[in-house]
Amino acid sequence: QLQLVESGGGLVEPGGSLKLSCAASGFTLDNYAIGWFRQAPGKGREEISCINYPDRTTKYVDSVEGRFTISRDNAKNTVYLQMDSLMPEDTAIYFCGAVWWSLACVGTSIDVWGQGTQVTVSS
Repeated sequence: QLQLVESGGGLVEPGGSLKLSCAASGFTLDNYAIGWFRQAPGKGREEISCINYPDRTTKYVDSVEGRFTISRDNAKNTVYLQMDSLMPEDTAIYFCGAVWWSLACVGTSIDVWGQGTQVTVSS
């Protein structure tokens, strides 16, 4: 069974940091593009970052550029999202998704989704 499991969410004060993990089981992430998405209350799911395959280039939505960093550790079969300078508007459920051999992480093309992890930024 192909699974992605997110972890690392929680409650943090504005300006704080969190590091999310997305661990794969049942398959290797080597040949997949991995995206991080989030869904805030009352809003749709948005892509915020992607590390593609095979180029391994990264991209970010403007609202997180310079604050968030996506990375992958193939030895651990895990992708990370380092989130710094968090703001209340970053509050959302964060999901990772994997798409086979892709230069993009379009939500409608995702092959495997994680279950999500809650991030709450509040004082």
